[in-house]
Amino acid sequence: MLVKKILMSSLLVSMMTFAGIASADISFVKTTDGSALKIDSSLFDTPAAKEFLATGKNPYVGNAEAVAKGKKIFGMYSCTQCHGPEAKGQVGPGLVGPTFRYPKDATNKGMFETVWNGTNGGMGAKGIGLMDATDPKNGITPDELLKVIAWIRSNGTVTGNE
Repeated sequence: MLVKKILMSSLLVSMMTFAGIASADISFVKTTDGSALKIDSSLFDTPAAKEFLATGKNPYVGNAEAVAKGKKIFGMYSCTQCHGPEAKGQVGPGLVGPTFRYPKDATNKGMFETVWNGTNGGMGAKGIGLMDATDPKNGITPDELLKVIAWIRSNGTVTGNE
């Protein structure tokens, strides 16, 4: 009987610990005002996106295939119109660093937040469901955004995973 209670207690503690780890995802904040930014965790539906949600680190940085896809997505969403063909700035600010209009963009988490929800400086939200209020499927997915960020990082010296 005592052994059963000990086993049950151990199981309960293990389950609580696991639940704590599972809910230990990073917290996002809006670039516009620093308030909490809620992003549906089900949108993080690839292994890389799940890793990013858990750690804030972009596993695509340095991945040639992801970088190539990120460059294509950057052009597809017309990011080049403001940030230039190499993300070094044009009408909008340069994104490759080492200095950033929004200092938090030196991290991949910060750049993700800035692109996902937009800025006070003129760039609207690009995240899926936010880019076009009339179409909840319009916008960039977390996985696509991580690839774009990996491409941006490939054009500078800041990896964002430091």
